[in-house]
Amino acid sequence: MKQEQFVALHAEEWDALRFWLAQLDRQPKAALRSEKTVDFPESYRRVCHHLSLAQARGYSREVTDRLQHIVEMGHRQLYRPPAPRWYKAATFLLAEFPRLVRENWRYMLAATVLLYVPAIATYVLLQWRPDLAHSLFSATQLKEFEKMYDPSNPKIGRSSGTDLQMFGYYIMNNVGIAFRTFASGLLLGVGAIYVLTANGVIMGGVAGHLNAIGYGAPFWRFVVGHSGFELTAIVIAGGAGLQFGLSLLAPGRLRRETALREAAWKGARLALGAFAMLVMAAFIEAYWSSMSMLPDVVKYGSGAAIWLLVATWLTFGGRGRNHAA
Repeated sequence: MKQEQFVALHAEEWDALRFWLAQLDRQPKAALRSEKTVDFPESYRRVCHHLSLAQARGYSREVTDRLQHIVEMGHRQLYRPPAPRWYKAATFLLAEFPRLVRENWRYMLAATVLLYVPAIATYVLLQWRPDLAHSLFSATQLKEFEKMYDPSNPKIGRSSGTDLQMFGYYIMNNVGIAFRTFASGLLLGVGAIYVLTANGVIMGGVAGHLNAIGYGAPFWRFVVGHSGFELTAIVIAGGAGLQFGLSLLAPGRLRRETALREAAWKGARLALGAFAMLVMAAFIEAYWSSMSMLPDVVKYGSGAAIWLLVATWLTFGGRGRNHAA
């Protein structure tokens, strides 16, 4: 076969494979999801065969170099070492997770309302009717809260336990709340609504009671440091549960089984990111929040910085081509 006929017959296939490989280098996910995705093993095998034919038949250097370049691009993709696990984890937390939160902003907004509106309403109500705290908590629970946030307590927010012990306790407690919030979405979303609302009432109840008896300052000094990660993570877990439940109620054009599977995969990734946030919150809560000797400017300043960090991360994380790649 003459060179011109050979090139004319296969040039379109070569260009398609070269374009796909170049796109795979720049934006892997976009290339894999593209409608122009090629059958890489089969196409790569054919191009290797075409290169050997071109060399055996003595075709021009222009043709062999063209094919050699495509073969080298394919070889890099075929034998590229997998990214280390730490890199995958960092990419997920810094880019994929924030993008996923933004993609589901409607669910996150709904979860925010369900958590904060009951919390604020309960807090305000207890300033007007402090005795209502006994309707929310037992006498033993109220005494424990008062002991933990007594201004004379050298370790605010706790009545016993070392920093390490409390770190483990906070992880178990916080992750347990987030998991229940997410998993309860299986009950057609009603479970997630209940858990978010109930947690909001409890949060507002504790804060309202302590503020009403004059222990508000130690309480706010304690929660301001870790609340940025903790409360945001609970909202995200709740939003994941809501979208999980809605996939059962309104699967759209998808089959219910397919919609549920996709929602479960998306929700699991949201929950995983929320769990990572809760581990960070537990670390801050155990080793920083309980320190009572620090001045207010340090406590509240650090809390504001953490809230700003969380907001910036979730708003801008994963934007741009470099993160998408």
